[in-house]
Amino acid sequence: MPIVYRLPGFSLADTLDCGQAFRWEQTAPGTFAGIHCGHFLTVSQQGETLFFETTPVEFEEIWSDYFDLAADYEPMKAAFSADETLRRACAFCGGIRLLRQDPWEALCSFIISQNNNIPRIKGIIARLCAAFGEPCAGGTAFPTPERLAACTLEDLAPLRAGFRAKYILDAAQKVADGRVDLARAAVLPLDEAREELMQIKGVGVKVAECALLYGLHRLEAFPVDTWIKKALAQFYPDGFPAFAEPRGVAQQFLFHYIRARDRAGH
Repeated sequence: MPIVYRLPGFSLADTLDCGQAFRWEQTAPGTFAGIHCGHFLTVSQQGETLFFETTPVEFEEIWSDYFDLAADYEPMKAAFSADETLRRACAFCGGIRLLRQDPWEALCSFIISQNNNIPRIKGIIARLCAAFGEPCAGGTAFPTPERLAACTLEDLAPLRAGFRAKYILDAAQKVADGRVDLARAAVLPLDEAREELMQIKGVGVKVAECALLYGLHRLEAFPVDTWIKKALAQFYPDGFPAFAEPRGVAQQFLFHYIRARDRAGH
């Protein structure tokens, strides 16, 4: 029997398809399958009710935390709605939650995301996991930094990751040998945490901010990509509103809203 969990104001589809995670696939309307830390899950939504195909122990120990179920997003959305653009973003995609992803997987995924689109990112990550990840129920786990650190660029060539392969390898080596400490980045002041991650070749401010927000749940992080640059120029020429805290959650709503709006030609 699935674990049944009622969560008003939540959108499974928006949460898993808003560009923050890349190992989830829609298998049927309202149903997604994915792997996190070597654990496979099928989860579906009907109205305000979620159905987790897992055990009670695994739900409590893994998936409740991963989906950030204990957090109350309503006060955040109320604060954001003092701004007209963010109010529209909340109305459009306020069901998004920031997933608590594995820090290494998020860092590696956003290195791969550079100058890339979501289908291609997913393809590279799928090939990476198939080639170097440990088998698990439902597929393969994300490969550890230690496993990838032992690879050569020739080993990574079948991933078809292009210039990103050398950055993946450098990240794996530096995380594996402790030169970059993800646990340390989780607690350092944000500027110092960003610098910790930017020791990796190819990791600039944007990728570091993504790794902090999506992998280390640093909700004060604020990644700025092409879509956010456009939104800031159009709606916030004098700066993003200081009251819109946590900034990382506001950024995710704004990103998904602006991207969807512009693609729809509005």
